[in-house]
Amino acid sequence: MTFEDLARALEAAIARDDRDAIAQRVAELNPADMADFIENVRQPELEIELLMALPLERRADTFGYLPLPVQQQLASRLPPAVLAELVTAMPADERADLFNVLDEGVRRLLFTRLAREEREDLRRLASYEEGTAGAVMTSDYAAVPNGLTVAEALETLRLTAPDKETIYQAFVVDKDHRLKGVISLRELILAVPSSRVDDLMEREVVSADVSTSQEEVARLISRYDLLALPILNSGGKLVGIVTYDDAMDVAEAEATEDMHKGATVGKLDASFREASPLSLYRSRVHWLVVLVFANIFTGAGIAFFEQTISAHIALLFFMPLLVASAGNAGAQSATLMVRGLATGDVSARDWAKLLGREILVAGALGLTMAAAVMVVGVFRAGPEIAAVVALTMMLVVMIGSLIGMGLPFLLDKLKFDPATASTPLITTLADVSGVLIYFGLATVLLGI
Repeated sequence: MTFEDLARALEAAIARDDRDAIAQRVAELNPADMADFIENVRQPELEIELLMALPLERRADTFGYLPLPVQQQLASRLPPAVLAELVTAMPADERADLFNVLDEGVRRLLFTRLAREEREDLRRLASYEEGTAGAVMTSDYAAVPNGLTVAEALETLRLTAPDKETIYQAFVVDKDHRLKGVISLRELILAVPSSRVDDLMEREVVSADVSTSQEEVARLISRYDLLALPILNSGGKLVGIVTYDDAMDVAEAEATEDMHKGATVGKLDASFREASPLSLYRSRVHWLVVLVFANIFTGAGIAFFEQTISAHIALLFFMPLLVASAGNAGAQSATLMVRGLATGDVSARDWAKLLGREILVAGALGLTMAAAVMVVGVFRAGPEIAAVVALTMMLVVMIGSLIGMGLPFLLDKLKFDPATASTPLITTLADVSGVLIYFGLATVLLGI
């Protein structure tokens, strides 16, 4: 049965209050699908009931797929003993994420019911700064001491690895828990039992520090095609790993954040669907107000050239077309540049090369668009104004493109997020420059 079929069957069982059918359908749903169903129920008591109908391990998996705001709401309604049982069964990184969003009172109640090992691990993982490798790593990794034979390493994994996040890679550590190498489960299984792990392991291991940004962690995992990236503390000891699936979650979150910044939208307190009107208002109002005042310069430019406009009213016909073209060219260039900087495809040292190339590309685009608008200009307002419009088109497309390329570079150099070079900001700058260039050229070329 598909998810839709199972969801309809579960809804029917809930409507009939058929407990046996509810338990059967809940057991058939994948944890990710079950989380989606619970999130959309919108009935607090039923959400708890559906969650509690699952076995503990499956309940923890399902709970981990829920958005953090939903987890927070459910956790506040669960009895402390039940919550402690659920948190203990969760992966270490998900457990820390939940702990960070719980109210202080719930945290205290939870702490008193956790085992000492879970308390210490939770306290340590929750202490790392948000957005760093330490905040997204898990301490549930498979490790074996160096110096073991393959047979001894496999036996160690059998005893210690069943509850770990992944066992496809085992990290080899010394007595001080410093990382010495990594070996895959496949290599261990295929190796001669009497051979030494130290002779088989990969010693050149890609790793990151606990303070490394989560964006950089996701980039490393993607670049080197890793199943898991080991995370070391300042003393060089292995303290956790970031797995591939966690890195993809980070990449999705970073891409969403960059898209929001690119549209001058601030960080939301919850998902877009769950965000309150006040949260949406606060995330959007700041830049809109700033850009209102920035656009005053456009109006000031028009007012300054009032005499030129009065003498050639046909100039107004082409103004929206020109400033929009400048803004569109700038937005295209900025989008390419921001993405290139985000993926590491380009860096500050590429500035001169990219500037020269952008001048060529923008010049070609400007000439093409100038030729197109020239034809319209001749029929609409005569050859003199058509020439002004065509020359302006070429210049504003070039300048808009250079603004779009240069602003992300400048922000990156100043240690700001290049994504802040958003489309509305680029468009506003292009509008102001376009108006000044257009009417300035008209004033000079038309002899006003």
